[in-house]
Amino acid sequence: MSELTNKEEVLMNQNVAPEQFDWDSFESGLDAEARKEKSDLEEIYKGSLNDLEDNDVLVGKVVRLTDKEAIVDINFKSEGVISLNEFRYNAGLKVGDEVEVMVDRREDKTGQLQLSHKKARTLRAWDKVNELHQSGEVVNGFVKSRTKGGMIVDVHGIEAFLPGSQIDVKPIKDYDQFVGKTMEFKVVKINPEFKNVVVSHKALIEADIEDQKKEIIAQLEKGQVLEGTVKNITSYGVFIDLGGVDGLIHITDLSWSRVNHPTEILEDGQTVKVVILDFDDEKTRIQLGMKQLEPHPWEALDANLKVGDKVKGKVVVLADYGAFVEIAPGVEGLIHVSEMSWSTHLRSAGDFVKVGDEVEAEILTLDRDERKISLGIKQLTNDPWADIEAKYPVGSKHNGAVRNFTNFGVFVELEEGIDGLVYISDLSWTKKIKHPSEFCSVGDKMDVVVLELDKEARRISLGHKQLTENPWDVFETKYAEGTVHSGVALDVFDKGAQVQFEDAEVEAFCPSRLLEKEDGSKIKKGETADFKVIEFNKEFKRVVVSHTGIFREEERKNVKDAAAKSSSEEKTTLGDIDALAELKKKMEEGK
Repeated sequence: MSELTNKEEVLMNQNVAPEQFDWDSFESGLDAEARKEKSDLEEIYKGSLNDLEDNDVLVGKVVRLTDKEAIVDINFKSEGVISLNEFRYNAGLKVGDEVEVMVDRREDKTGQLQLSHKKARTLRAWDKVNELHQSGEVVNGFVKSRTKGGMIVDVHGIEAFLPGSQIDVKPIKDYDQFVGKTMEFKVVKINPEFKNVVVSHKALIEADIEDQKKEIIAQLEKGQVLEGTVKNITSYGVFIDLGGVDGLIHITDLSWSRVNHPTEILEDGQTVKVVILDFDDEKTRIQLGMKQLEPHPWEALDANLKVGDKVKGKVVVLADYGAFVEIAPGVEGLIHVSEMSWSTHLRSAGDFVKVGDEVEAEILTLDRDERKISLGIKQLTNDPWADIEAKYPVGSKHNGAVRNFTNFGVFVELEEGIDGLVYISDLSWTKKIKHPSEFCSVGDKMDVVVLELDKEARRISLGHKQLTENPWDVFETKYAEGTVHSGVALDVFDKGAQVQFEDAEVEAFCPSRLLEKEDGSKIKKGETADFKVIEFNKEFKRVVVSHTGIFREEERKNVKDAAAKSSSEEKTTLGDIDALAELKKKMEEGK
């Protein structure tokens, strides 16, 4: 038999039919009237809870404060609780203050209604921030802390980002100085998706500057003198803040003196007086000057200064072609490299002076109208050409250094400022030189003799071969036409052969047709043979020889001798015949 259920046991014990038993009273422990009252309260409670939407912002009153919480009455069946952490921005919160709240949780595990002031404040703040972004209205914000790249700012309960570049118009190095301060900002960007807000304090400053700029620009005139602050220094000039408007002083307009870098004259933040030199039509590019406020240095230059006077100064700029020397503040003269030495070999100016050197020079030209002056250093020493005729008379012998080559000769320096030319034809009596580099090298010492001297043109003609006797005077007799000499074929080519005799200086040429030997072959390279001189030209140092001509002439001589002998023999035979005939005749007559 199955066991009875609880309900069956109850019914049996009470002897009551199931359809007549009040199960609700049995299970709840309340009678019908009590249950109705409970149901009515639940409906009221549910209805009031349903009226509280999660996104609704309500206004409540602080009724009590504890160490950790604020108890807020929102006219609900029970009071709500908010953590005091949500009121850290409001240190003066007190009982009786009205605050905006949202329902966070309708009941926690203890049945307590949980409210959030932060959520309500944030929701209201988003609406307000969007309004501020659209209207461009200025808002106060509290700088809470530093973060990477900028600052965190509380704007109506929303944490907004203030980039470092948007704090001020000037670069900011110390961000900590702004933490804990309340400042004015402009909402410049909102990203609803990521709940990001970007604010700027710089935008407000720029707006003020723009207003000031328009006002200043409207009053600008060329020649106007203003006071400004050094804002930025570059290698080419200095930017000056004129009170919201920037102008540029080019490096050349800083001082009448030479300026290598603007930092030699000005420094950041310095206050200076400037004059407006020029600007564009919109007055956005303003050209300023400082040196124009001072008299031009040329106006203060000694009026008695003239060409030929000696002056002292400092080298301020150096170039390959010369050096600029400041002889008075703002007054510079050029010493061209050609005026640094009497030497005709132009070098770099850096070989003579360097920047910062104190030098003495002579004024060569002076043009006060054009404000130009040229100087010379070499004029302070004697001109080596002044007594050239005494030092280097024609026929005198000297030793100099080979300075450089040309296709037609060699320049030899006798002393600084005195160069002479040795023509290629005056290098050697015997060698055939195509270029001077075949004979000597730059820097070599060379013995020379003065051949010609032209003081006015500053020219000296030198010779090297003239220091020795001309061997061709001897060769003229030794290698006269018709003489025969033994020689070596140094080189054999299509047109002939180069032949060298016992005198190494003498090289002869043998045409190809005259290289043929008696056996019909031709002389080869390196072969030694006899050669007959058929042409000798002392002026052009030309010798033409022939090998074939030697044995051909002998052949001709032999033929000639044979012919002569034959003729003699013929005459003798005929004579004998005549004599015999005559003898026969006489004999016959005698008979």
